[in-house]
Amino acid sequence: MNTKLIIAAGFASVLSFGASAAVHQVNADQAQSLQPMGSISVGAVAGSPMDVREALAAKAEKAGASSYRVTELNTGDHWHATAELYK
Repeated sequence: MNTKLIIAAGFASVLSFGASAAVHQVNADQAQSLQPMGSISVGAVAGSPMDVREALAAKAEKAGASSYRVTELNTGDHWHATAELYK
């Protein structure tokens, strides 16, 4: 299994907690019943997984999405994440 996917799966539960936003994080099963509308990414996010979640939620909300699903999550000096958007 791809290391990036393992990291994304491991942090998905951590990222699901935090500040309430108009958009909601969903898992792969939940996403199957939603209409895809593109993808987003955030990079150079310093801090914790919660900061990444907040950055993704804000960007998804700005794009008009109701939900997003994390598809990639990387860390080093800063966090980088990619997510699929859904209506």
